[in-house]
Amino acid sequence: MQQSTTQFPSAEQLAAVKTYIKQSWKTLSRSPADILAAAYDPKLERSEDSPWLVYVSAKEDRLKVEQSLQQILSQAEFNKLEVRTLPTDISAIQEHGLLYLPGSYVVPGGRFNEMFGWDSYFILLGLLQDRELELAQSLVNQFVYEIEHYGTILNANRTYFLTRSQPPVLTLMVLALFAHTQNKQWLQSILPAIEKYYTFWATEPHLHPETGLSRFFDSGEGPAPEVISDEKDDAGRTHYDRVLAYYTTRELDGLDAYYNSTSGFSELFYQGDRSMRESGFDCSHRFGLFNLEITQYLPVCLNVLLYQMEQDIAQIYQILGKDSRLWSDRATKRSQTINQLMWDEQAGLYFDYNFVTHQRSQYEFVTTFYPLWARIASPKQAEKVVKNLSKFLAPGGLLTSTLVTGNQWDAPFGWAPLHLIAVQGLSRYHYVAQAEDIAKRFITLVVQEFEKYGAIVEKYDVVKRSANVSDEILFGYSSNEIGFGWTNGVFLELLNFLETK
Repeated sequence: MQQSTTQFPSAEQLAAVKTYIKQSWKTLSRSPADILAAAYDPKLERSEDSPWLVYVSAKEDRLKVEQSLQQILSQAEFNKLEVRTLPTDISAIQEHGLLYLPGSYVVPGGRFNEMFGWDSYFILLGLLQDRELELAQSLVNQFVYEIEHYGTILNANRTYFLTRSQPPVLTLMVLALFAHTQNKQWLQSILPAIEKYYTFWATEPHLHPETGLSRFFDSGEGPAPEVISDEKDDAGRTHYDRVLAYYTTRELDGLDAYYNSTSGFSELFYQGDRSMRESGFDCSHRFGLFNLEITQYLPVCLNVLLYQMEQDIAQIYQILGKDSRLWSDRATKRSQTINQLMWDEQAGLYFDYNFVTHQRSQYEFVTTFYPLWARIASPKQAEKVVKNLSKFLAPGGLLTSTLVTGNQWDAPFGWAPLHLIAVQGLSRYHYVAQAEDIAKRFITLVVQEFEKYGAIVEKYDVVKRSANVSDEILFGYSSNEIGFGWTNGVFLELLNFLETK
């Protein structure tokens, strides 16, 4: 493996970034006292004199919530809000708004002004590195509240996200926090919510009964409201407009299932588009063009996370003195099926499995490191994956995929969470030199661009080693948001990894 030749940042340079991150937690945190700022949603169009809508669960007393807000907000601030009870039939919601949470949480930053699902795990790791234990505890508690009041952990706490979740990381968060608090009473109290969230993923429509594995699936219908309102290019074209232009300027097999000139996009198109957003990988061509075939796939990433969740619940049972064999057995069975269906011996990589065609996808994606991260791979499998590391290695870290498609979750872009999972996976199989090299490449890139722009951002071009990515992203949203929650957390985790080796 060719080592990076870029000079690693000095202690002073690293300290400047760490100071920025430490200060950013306050900027990115939201509490009931900040509910007006939290209700602000740049992803929706709204007339200037309209109040921001806040929905409370039907399990809550709306009047009590209003009274509590009136006690902490000025009258002028409160008058800019309208608190409503969430209808039982969420399809009846005509005007979208914020979903109320009673405690503090952290948002990613920029256009993402709400508590996001899988972002929050990497944010939590940063909070724990910075000893922000009170905020970390509250963040996890808000996820438990979402399960109890909104049915599951949501993509984020807006009404237009009620039909989908995001990659399951709850138990990772719970155990990371428990390592600091050792609060068994709290652990026992949230176990029902943890098991309820597991059931969300382990039953249909997420469950594929024949294999026992799971898929991403959004239960909503029609276009995603936030896409219509916000994911626009300089010409005012939405993501859907740009996908349509792509379709109509190419000869594509199977297009009729997703679009025809008379009726426009089909419900199958929107189902795939919405389900892609549950995966967190919006957009890519990993699950077919624009990920539209995603509901036919059993993804490596999701099923490894569910394996880890089963292992985590088994560990929680052990901590609480309960019989954990059911959960350990579930994890063992899932790991065996992952290796049976998703491992490609000839390619030396893990691929997503299409249960309709009964074939692996052959789309080279950096989630091939997930089984190493969860210790599912055998030593020989790990060795083969490492031999393919050069496919993903770039000057600034790891490519998300090996194809340039104009989508942000493909080459030449690299994302903080996938770097951490790969680094930890490599390290767990004793490929420490490779793990350290990747960590150094990514940290060096983040510091370089921080010194250039004075901020940490959502994603990077790891080939050009640049945060200036907007002109390269042709679909979805092209902006590179500032904050940025999960990059902050991963930066601190990778730095800690290097410092403790």
